[in-house]
Amino acid sequence: MLLNPTPTTLIPAIKPSRRLPIGAEPQAAGGTAFRVWAPQRAMAKVLLENESERQTFDLMPEAGGYFSAQIDAAATGMRYWIQLEGEDEPLPDPASRFQPAGSAGPSVIIDPGEYKWRDGAWAGISLPGQVFYELHVGTFTQDGTWKAAINRLPDLAAIGVTAIELMPVAEFPGSFGWSYDGANLFAPSHCYGAPDDFRRFVDTAHAAGVGVILDVVFNHFGSAGEKLIRPFAEAYFSRSHKNEWGSAVNFDGEDCEPVREFVLANLRMWIGEYHLDGVRIDATQAFCDDSPRHILLDLAREARAAAGDRRIIVAAESEPQKASLMRPASAGGCEIDGVWSDDFHHTAMVRLTGRSEAYYSDYSGSSEEFLAAAKWGYLYQGQRYDWQKAPRGGPALDLPAAAFIHYLQNHDQLANSVRGQRLHELTSPGRYRAMTALWLLMPQTPLLFQGQEFASPAPFLYFNDSPPDEASTVKEGRGKFMSQFRSAALPEIQRRLADPAAKETFSACKLDWDRRDEGRYAETLALHRDLLQLRAALRPQESQPLEGSTLGPDALLLRYHLHGAQTRLLIVNFGIDRRLASIAQPLVAPPAGCRWVLEWSSEDPRYGGNGAAEPETSEGWRIPGEAAVLLKPAMRDSPKENRT
Repeated sequence: MLLNPTPTTLIPAIKPSRRLPIGAEPQAAGGTAFRVWAPQRAMAKVLLENESERQTFDLMPEAGGYFSAQIDAAATGMRYWIQLEGEDEPLPDPASRFQPAGSAGPSVIIDPGEYKWRDGAWAGISLPGQVFYELHVGTFTQDGTWKAAINRLPDLAAIGVTAIELMPVAEFPGSFGWSYDGANLFAPSHCYGAPDDFRRFVDTAHAAGVGVILDVVFNHFGSAGEKLIRPFAEAYFSRSHKNEWGSAVNFDGEDCEPVREFVLANLRMWIGEYHLDGVRIDATQAFCDDSPRHILLDLAREARAAAGDRRIIVAAESEPQKASLMRPASAGGCEIDGVWSDDFHHTAMVRLTGRSEAYYSDYSGSSEEFLAAAKWGYLYQGQRYDWQKAPRGGPALDLPAAAFIHYLQNHDQLANSVRGQRLHELTSPGRYRAMTALWLLMPQTPLLFQGQEFASPAPFLYFNDSPPDEASTVKEGRGKFMSQFRSAALPEIQRRLADPAAKETFSACKLDWDRRDEGRYAETLALHRDLLQLRAALRPQESQPLEGSTLGPDALLLRYHLHGAQTRLLIVNFGIDRRLASIAQPLVAPPAGCRWVLEWSSEDPRYGGNGAAEPETSEGWRIPGEAAVLLKPAMRDSPKENRT
């Protein structure tokens, strides 16, 4: 029922100049234009909160199930609701730009033009050469706000991070969560601060030379999102498709055009109003669209159109590793720049932990797999994948290395474990340093996860501030998911799984930045900083072709820039020390008149290592165990050595 209703003011429907198809938009001449899509309803109203009362304003019907009006009394900062005919209680605006009291509270009129940007000279970013850093705003700092995150931006820029990838920030139920079940897609979560705080974060990042892209979720609305949006139109949800996380979004059925425009407008808002440098589209395999033009292609093109002259990145997640996503529309693709690649992570986990179960069971962690990942990105490109009893991926041998985004840690893979432990806690220090070197010096695009650069002891677990009636279901679902790992299916292990709804689970994941400059944390920080400096100088994505070879099941080498002074040789050995009188592999031969000398080693004491000696000696090779070394050419010391 309406509270303190006031006489309805009839205002003609209008068609003001709009950035979005629905929502509340302040007008330059004063007042605010409102528009909603509610094709099942005969009437819609705006309830404007003004001090202790609510004023009621009719929205006038338009063609296609829309209702709109300009309300002169509505100004920036005011709270409002949408009242639909037949509903007892008013609802938040589906396109609300801010929900200060949470996902089910009143919406607020926001003028995105009030913030004064300082990044006019920022030209944007493109995928080649990037170093991504994934972060969750709520756990990135102890305060968990945009303001606190801004203070850490210089630290990221200093180690060589070039682009931040934010986990979703759309408003979600409760006080903590991952936001992959966002409820208000146009409203950045009030838990992190105000919308202008988000803008200031992006603005400050650009001033530091760091881009910002955002993880967006368009394949489902989440349980709370469904409850809020379903009263406006059943057409938001597909009648013919199902989704593993809830109702599939209607991209191809009756009345799908306003739904497609809804998600396209959301993308347009993030890039246009927040100056974001692109997006990462979550779980593209869950997009159900049988229309002639796939929604993913529309999203990629809309993102670039919204950016105007700025360069942006459109990345994606694809569990089945569909290489077609990265191909042009003329070849049946979706024009996406790059895709997260699990293959490298999975083989690295097997090598570093020795565990090969569930979706790790198709990987051996061998030097052959690492060499293939360095040269070709995906390991599975259409061949059979036993875990799924079906082919996985598709041909991708021709795609550039930068298109494959590789990682050792990310939010999903850390949380898909019993304790959410960081990788450095699951293996030996030497192997971890060697793997970090291989990963950061490979030509694929690297992505770090928050705190990885200093070996943060904070775990990363699944947390979701679910209402009491849903919390037990969420916890049971998490346990069921984890049971795919035989070791985690044991009853005693299931009982130890963290409760997603517990505040302690969320709090445990917060980074402690005060420890970053202490002991082994500082050593790991130096490791990542130095490797990213080497990467910037080495430019592995420009080394075409990248060549390499295995040196047995535990060791491999990569040769960058085959000729001249720029050539380098990376040798990685995950096994024991190896002594070789000779190596019958032409990639080991130095340039004419040169010998190999040590440029860098993962065993440098600065990183906690045990010291490094020259691998090539007059008696042959000594390849250190559980280590990586980078060699550069130097002129031979004597005429005899220079003899050809």
